[in-house]
Amino acid sequence: MTWAPYGPYWRQAQRIYLNEIFTPKRLDSFEYIRVEERKTLISQLNANAGKPFFLKDHLSRFSLCSMTRMVLSNKYFGESTVRAEDLQHLVDQWFLLNGAFNNGDWIPWLSFFDLQGYVKVKQMKALKRTFNKFHNIVLDDYRAKKNADKNFVPKDMVDVLLQMAEDPTLWKQPGFIEKATEELDRVVGKERWVEEKDCSQLSYIEAILKETLRLHPLGTMLAPHCAIQDCNVAGYDIEKGTIVLVNVWTIGRDPKYWDRPEEFLPERFLEKDIDMDGHNFAFLPFGSGRRRCPDYSLGLKVIRATLANMLHGFNWKLPEGMKPEDVSVEEHYGLTTHPKFPVPVILEPRLSSDLYSPIT
Repeated sequence: MTWAPYGPYWRQAQRIYLNEIFTPKRLDSFEYIRVEERKTLISQLNANAGKPFFLKDHLSRFSLCSMTRMVLSNKYFGESTVRAEDLQHLVDQWFLLNGAFNNGDWIPWLSFFDLQGYVKVKQMKALKRTFNKFHNIVLDDYRAKKNADKNFVPKDMVDVLLQMAEDPTLWKQPGFIEKATEELDRVVGKERWVEEKDCSQLSYIEAILKETLRLHPLGTMLAPHCAIQDCNVAGYDIEKGTIVLVNVWTIGRDPKYWDRPEEFLPERFLEKDIDMDGHNFAFLPFGSGRRRCPDYSLGLKVIRATLANMLHGFNWKLPEGMKPEDVSVEEHYGLTTHPKFPVPVILEPRLSSDLYSPIT
């Protein structure tokens, strides 16, 4: 749907997403999955407490498991289908190859030439074959269930679709972590974990999240847009059919809209009521209008509660000999944006030990 041109197909897909997949009722029905996966993540982090380690692998696994359980009910993993590790590799490759710079995207007449080399084309074709194999497994499973039971009722997001056809800035400013934990102790206390319903009362955590997305958006560019008619924007004539890319990384650092734009200042979002719904064009972490990320509400539910619990459950430190000013905030750009140099961390539990017990 992201790359589909605006038309009947796109409108139908959008209706399915908004009216069937990402309804508040359906998202709430999956809360138990998000809770279980958060507890599993916290337990894994606790197992690494006291020694330096990289968060990336744990967070990648958490994200994959959370989404696949909500989307696929975890039913396609096993020796006979595909391992979670294999799917993680496929997803990583997909982001890497789709985010690679392509000269033809910027200079159309260069599209005729294979300037990136045959290797990339070969990798993309191999990746497509692997995804098609997994796609066929899902389709066969769906058809078998539907044929076996005339009263079949979809139970996960994939069934519904088929039926319908790590922030380095915080390390350079450790005072923000202290303010966040003070808020968590005041609102939640130290006897339990943060629940999704608590997030509306955690204004400073929300401000940290917004400021992080302003300085380090999930992707430097929004999904490609296409001009459906000739128009003039800021004095520039844009022809019908022109591909338009919106650079949210630059918008988020524009001094015209942001005071001291290069500084990490969560307080700016406490002073002004700026939402993430795409109504404020100076802050578009998930896009705006028809092309806004359709599942941004689900993403925010996961991110808010996970960030809050990671800050609530642990004291965060840098390895011995490493200072805040040594932390690099350089980014690696592709389909999504992530730190160029991952930061090793040391965690120390700050709550009662019985709260860290793994799920049995």
